[in-house]
Amino acid sequence: MLTYLIKRLGLSVAVVVTVLLVLFLLLRLIPGNPATIALGPRASPEAIQRYSEKMNLDKPVWMQFATYAGQVVTGDLGNDVFSDRKVSTIIGEQIGFSLALMAAAMGWAVALGVPLGCLAAVRPNSWLDRISAVLSVGTIAIPSFLMSIWALLIFSVNLRWLPAMGAGDPGNIPDQAVHLIMPALAVGLSWVGYLARMVRASMLEVMGEPYIRSAHAFGLKPARVIFGYALPVAILPTITLIGMGFGGLISAAVFAEIIFARPGIGKLIYDSVLARNFPIVQGAVVVATALYIGVVLMSDILVSWIDPRVRNSL
Repeated sequence: MLTYLIKRLGLSVAVVVTVLLVLFLLLRLIPGNPATIALGPRASPEAIQRYSEKMNLDKPVWMQFATYAGQVVTGDLGNDVFSDRKVSTIIGEQIGFSLALMAAAMGWAVALGVPLGCLAAVRPNSWLDRISAVLSVGTIAIPSFLMSIWALLIFSVNLRWLPAMGAGDPGNIPDQAVHLIMPALAVGLSWVGYLARMVRASMLEVMGEPYIRSAHAFGLKPARVIFGYALPVAILPTITLIGMGFGGLISAAVFAEIIFARPGIGKLIYDSVLARNFPIVQGAVVVATALYIGVVLMSDILVSWIDPRVRNSL
């Protein structure tokens, strides 16, 4: 297990470094001078020169990257070009909203998708299975941004059941939970279909195993066979899917945060890209990448802990 963990950590570090390098180079290819954008078009050449020296923009690209990579290793993500605040502080203020949104979205998707997939697998080719297939494909086909707009129009504009914008009053948990319902619904809807289809396929494969037939032959209750023996094995690919899908949740959360005017790391990246605020873009993407790699790593460790064959295959 220790060898498997070391290998996975090494791969995770390599991915983070690669993402950091690619992002750094892509930002430098965007037209425009970051110093002019930060200081304004009327800034004097002396002010632009001082700002470029402060941000290391006057140095070669490879030296800029080496300096920034060294800062990231020490936990320093730089300063905001407009407010001169620490990027880590700004990201820390926003990331909690995104994590709450993604956790709520995936939580209700798992709570609905896993039982739906189990029911479809227990009665294959039945009317229940067909309804499950239609619902799964339908939810997968609806983009998160379109679902966000529909939810806003239906539940906020027409029915006036839920608030349309914002994340709720700070410290007021019930109000924040109410503001979280529509964004979580929009972001998590497509995952209901993904999880239901994955669980159904895995359950059908496991239900044909000899030990499942033996459990039925010994007269165990069907519910115990399904949830006690079949589901713990069939859920392993679903755990991997949830980990790999964390990146998709981040991208879907961007649309929800923009449409519902919610704070979050996705909206922060979007606004910073428009303003050419390099430090925040780089820092936010690095944090988002680290979160994604961390979730994938935890899902892999969980799967390998449950199934030793996984860690022996690497």
